[in-house]
Amino acid sequence: MQRTVILASTSRYRRELMNRLHLPFEVHAPDVDETPLPGESPAAIANRLALEKARAVARRFPEAVVIGSDQVADLAGESLGKPGDHERATAQLRRMRGQTLVFQTAVAVVCQATGFAQQDIAPVRVVFRDLNDAAIERYLRLEQPYDCAGSAKSEGLGIALLEAIDSDDPSALVGLPLIRTCRMLRAAGVDLL
Repeated sequence: MQRTVILASTSRYRRELMNRLHLPFEVHAPDVDETPLPGESPAAIANRLALEKARAVARRFPEAVVIGSDQVADLAGESLGKPGDHERATAQLRRMRGQTLVFQTAVAVVCQATGFAQQDIAPVRVVFRDLNDAAIERYLRLEQPYDCAGSAKSEGLGIALLEAIDSDDPSALVGLPLIRTCRMLRAAGVDLL
């Protein structure tokens, strides 16, 4: 019996990545408080939230295999979230110019009925160019990446902001590490092919 697969996310980027797998899946909002805990590192935030999102939806759909994911931009140990607006995005990109960030992208797969639970994190090292203010402004006006951690979309024009990307799971920077997700789905009994 193939279990229902659910993506516990409202992110259109994660939904687009899941579509690449040609696997039927549902999408349900996890309704999880994403406030970082005091002293929590960026990687710990991403890991905790990915698992909490998967478990929150698995409680509502105990027979399903549920995928939760979270991404936190890590600038020298400081968490950078989604900017939400132009002003905050400008400030983020100014701080990031010439810097190396690690985008901590965590994924968790849970099936409450079978007791299955696995999680992993795919750190992506990203080197930003030393951008001038005019380039930052042009980029933000064209792409408006206000719903993206770190204010940059590498799958679009944001690639022009970067010097290098280093990752063993290329989709992780977009928001869902598909290599790790596929591995966990197979372990949970989902036939991908």
